[in-house]
Amino acid sequence: MEQDKYKDLIETTVDSTTVFKGRVFDCIVKNVTLADGRAAKREIVKHNGGACILPIDSEGNAYMVRQFRSPFEKVLLEVPAGKIEIGEDPKVCAIRELREETGFVAGRVDDLGYMVCSPGYCSEKIGMYLALDLTFKGLDLDDGEFLNVEKIPFKELIKMTMNNEIVDAKSCICILKAAGRLGYGL
Repeated sequence: MEQDKYKDLIETTVDSTTVFKGRVFDCIVKNVTLADGRAAKREIVKHNGGACILPIDSEGNAYMVRQFRSPFEKVLLEVPAGKIEIGEDPKVCAIRELREETGFVAGRVDDLGYMVCSPGYCSEKIGMYLALDLTFKGLDLDDGEFLNVEKIPFKELIKMTMNNEIVDAKSCICILKAAGRLGYGL
Protein backbone atom coordinates (compact mmCIF):
# COMPACT_ATOMS: atom_id res chain seq x y z
CA MET A 1 0.00 0.00 0.00
CA GLU A 2 1.36 3.39 -1.08
CA GLN A 3 0.48 5.10 2.22
CA ASP A 4 2.50 2.55 4.26
CA LYS A 5 5.77 4.23 3.32
CA TYR A 6 4.44 7.45 4.87
CA LYS A 7 3.33 5.97 8.19
CA ASP A 8 5.46 8.51 10.06
CA LEU A 9 3.06 11.20 8.74
CA ILE A 10 -0.29 9.52 9.44
CA GLU A 11 -2.77 10.91 11.97
CA THR A 12 -5.33 8.69 13.70
CA THR A 13 -8.88 9.93 14.30
CA VAL A 14 -9.97 9.43 17.91
CA ASP A 15 -13.50 10.81 17.48
CA SER A 16 -15.42 13.39 15.50
CA THR A 17 -18.44 15.63 16.02
CA THR A 18 -20.64 17.24 13.38
CA VAL A 19 -21.09 20.86 14.47
CA PHE A 20 -23.04 22.04 11.41
CA LYS A 21 -25.14 20.13 8.92
CA GLY A 22 -26.00 22.07 5.77
CA ARG A 23 -27.48 21.58 2.33
CA VAL A 24 -24.11 21.78 0.55
CA PHE A 25 -21.61 20.78 3.25
CA ASP A 26 -21.20 19.72 6.88
CA CYS A 27 -18.64 20.98 9.37
CA ILE A 28 -16.89 18.41 11.55
CA VAL A 29 -14.42 18.75 14.42
CA LYS A 30 -12.09 15.76 14.75
CA ASN A 31 -9.87 14.86 17.67
CA VAL A 32 -6.76 13.18 16.29
CA THR A 33 -3.55 11.63 17.50
CA LEU A 34 -0.55 12.94 15.59
CA ALA A 35 2.22 10.68 14.32
CA ASP A 36 4.34 11.62 17.37
CA GLY A 37 1.52 10.69 19.79
CA ARG A 38 0.32 14.20 20.69
CA ALA A 39 -3.37 15.16 20.52
CA ALA A 40 -4.72 17.76 18.09
CA LYS A 41 -8.01 19.01 16.61
CA ARG A 42 -8.96 19.24 12.95
CA GLU A 43 -11.82 21.35 11.61
CA ILE A 44 -13.14 19.78 8.41
CA VAL A 45 -15.64 20.94 5.82
CA LYS A 46 -17.20 17.71 4.51
CA HIS A 47 -18.37 18.21 0.93
CA ASN A 48 -19.84 15.60 -1.41
CA GLY A 49 -17.72 16.89 -4.30
CA GLY A 50 -18.40 18.26 -7.73
CA ALA A 51 -17.62 18.04 -11.39
CA CYS A 52 -16.67 20.54 -14.06
CA ILE A 53 -16.59 20.31 -17.82
CA LEU A 54 -14.94 22.44 -20.49
CA PRO A 55 -16.87 22.44 -23.78
CA ILE A 56 -14.84 23.20 -26.91
CA ASP A 57 -16.49 23.37 -30.33
CA SER A 58 -15.11 22.26 -33.70
CA GLU A 59 -13.87 25.82 -34.40
CA GLY A 60 -11.74 25.93 -31.25
CA ASN A 61 -14.08 28.03 -29.11
CA ALA A 62 -14.64 27.27 -25.44
CA TYR A 63 -17.85 28.00 -23.59
CA MET A 64 -17.54 29.47 -20.10
CA VAL A 65 -20.06 30.80 -17.59
CA ARG A 66 -20.06 34.06 -15.68
CA GLN A 67 -21.90 34.05 -12.40
CA PHE A 68 -22.02 35.92 -9.12
CA ARG A 69 -20.09 34.25 -6.29
CA SER A 70 -21.25 35.38 -2.87
CA PRO A 71 -18.03 34.68 -0.88
CA PHE A 72 -16.19 37.19 -3.10
CA GLU A 73 -19.13 39.53 -3.81
CA LYS A 74 -18.27 39.52 -7.51
CA VAL A 75 -18.95 37.86 -10.84
CA LEU A 76 -16.39 35.22 -11.85
CA LEU A 77 -15.65 33.46 -15.15
CA GLU A 78 -15.69 29.68 -14.72
CA VAL A 79 -16.02 26.38 -16.54
CA PRO A 80 -19.52 24.92 -16.18
CA ALA A 81 -19.71 22.94 -12.94
CA GLY A 82 -21.95 21.61 -10.26
CA LYS A 83 -22.35 19.63 -7.08
CA ILE A 84 -22.40 15.84 -7.21
CA GLU A 85 -25.51 14.27 -5.73
CA ILE A 86 -24.91 11.50 -3.16
CA GLY A 87 -23.87 8.35 -5.03
CA GLU A 88 -23.71 10.14 -8.41
CA ASP A 89 -20.87 9.47 -10.85
CA PRO A 90 -18.86 12.69 -11.44
CA LYS A 91 -19.05 12.22 -15.23
CA VAL A 92 -22.85 12.06 -15.08
CA CYS A 93 -22.83 15.27 -13.04
CA ALA A 94 -20.53 16.99 -15.55
CA ILE A 95 -22.70 15.99 -18.52
CA ARG A 96 -25.82 17.24 -16.70
CA GLU A 97 -24.15 20.57 -15.86
CA LEU A 98 -22.97 20.96 -19.46
CA ARG A 99 -26.56 20.78 -20.71
CA GLU A 100 -28.06 22.87 -17.90
CA GLU A 101 -25.53 25.70 -17.96
CA THR A 102 -24.50 25.91 -21.65
CA GLY A 103 -27.27 24.14 -23.53
CA PHE A 104 -24.81 21.73 -25.15
CA VAL A 105 -24.65 17.96 -25.29
CA ALA A 106 -21.34 16.35 -26.21
CA GLY A 107 -20.65 13.50 -28.60
CA ARG A 108 -17.39 12.90 -26.72
CA VAL A 109 -16.50 13.47 -23.06
CA ASP A 110 -12.87 12.93 -22.00
CA ASP A 111 -11.85 12.42 -18.37
CA LEU A 112 -9.16 14.93 -17.29
CA GLY A 113 -8.74 13.54 -13.78
CA TYR A 114 -9.69 15.30 -10.58
CA MET A 115 -8.47 17.92 -8.16
CA VAL A 116 -8.80 18.42 -4.42
CA CYS A 117 -9.70 21.99 -3.57
CA SER A 118 -8.27 22.81 -0.15
CA PRO A 119 -7.03 19.57 1.43
CA GLY A 120 -6.00 21.24 4.67
CA TYR A 121 -9.62 21.63 5.78
CA CYS A 122 -12.05 20.55 3.03
CA SER A 123 -12.90 17.13 1.56
CA GLU A 124 -14.21 18.54 -1.74
CA LYS A 125 -12.94 16.66 -4.79
CA ILE A 126 -13.84 17.83 -8.30
CA GLY A 127 -13.87 15.61 -11.38
CA MET A 128 -12.76 17.41 -14.55
CA TYR A 129 -13.89 16.68 -18.10
CA LEU A 130 -13.45 17.92 -21.67
CA ALA A 131 -16.54 18.04 -23.91
CA LEU A 132 -16.12 17.78 -27.69
CA ASP A 133 -18.40 17.21 -30.71
CA LEU A 134 -20.96 19.65 -29.33
CA THR A 135 -24.62 19.98 -30.31
CA PHE A 136 -26.71 22.85 -28.95
CA LYS A 137 -30.02 21.74 -27.42
CA GLY A 138 -30.95 24.79 -25.32
CA LEU A 139 -30.27 26.01 -21.78
CA ASP A 140 -31.91 24.22 -18.84
CA LEU A 141 -30.84 26.30 -15.81
CA ASP A 142 -31.72 25.25 -12.27
CA ASP A 143 -34.34 27.35 -10.47
CA GLY A 144 -32.58 30.39 -8.98
CA GLU A 145 -29.48 29.96 -11.16
CA PHE A 146 -28.40 33.08 -13.05
CA LEU A 147 -25.42 33.06 -15.40
CA ASN A 148 -24.16 34.23 -18.77
CA VAL A 149 -22.56 31.85 -21.27
CA GLU A 150 -19.52 33.26 -23.06
CA LYS A 151 -17.85 31.89 -26.19
CA ILE A 152 -14.08 32.46 -26.02
CA PRO A 153 -11.42 31.16 -28.42
CA PHE A 154 -9.62 28.40 -26.51
CA LYS A 155 -6.17 29.89 -27.23
CA GLU A 156 -7.38 33.16 -25.67
CA LEU A 157 -8.77 31.25 -22.68
CA ILE A 158 -5.32 29.74 -22.03
CA LYS A 159 -3.81 33.24 -22.08
CA MET A 160 -6.52 34.51 -19.74
CA THR A 161 -5.70 31.69 -17.34
CA MET A 162 -1.98 32.43 -17.41
CA ASN A 163 -2.63 36.21 -16.98
CA ASN A 164 -4.75 35.64 -13.85
CA GLU A 165 -7.94 36.84 -15.55
CA ILE A 166 -9.48 33.52 -14.51
CA VAL A 167 -8.93 32.88 -10.81
CA ASP A 168 -11.23 29.94 -10.06
CA ALA A 169 -8.94 26.97 -9.32
CA LYS A 170 -11.09 24.24 -10.90
CA SER A 171 -11.37 26.33 -14.07
CA CYS A 172 -7.64 27.05 -14.27
CA ILE A 173 -6.70 23.41 -13.79
CA CYS A 174 -9.36 22.12 -16.18
CA ILE A 175 -8.30 24.60 -18.89
CA LEU A 176 -4.61 23.74 -18.55
CA LYS A 177 -5.28 19.98 -18.49
CA ALA A 178 -7.45 20.35 -21.60
CA ALA A 179 -4.67 22.34 -23.28
CA GLY A 180 -2.24 19.52 -22.56
CA ARG A 181 -4.69 16.88 -23.79
CA LEU A 182 -5.30 18.83 -27.02
CA GLY A 183 -1.58 19.29 -27.73
CA TYR A 184 -1.10 22.94 -26.84
CA GLY A 185 2.37 22.23 -25.48
CA LEU A 186 1.55 22.29 -21.77
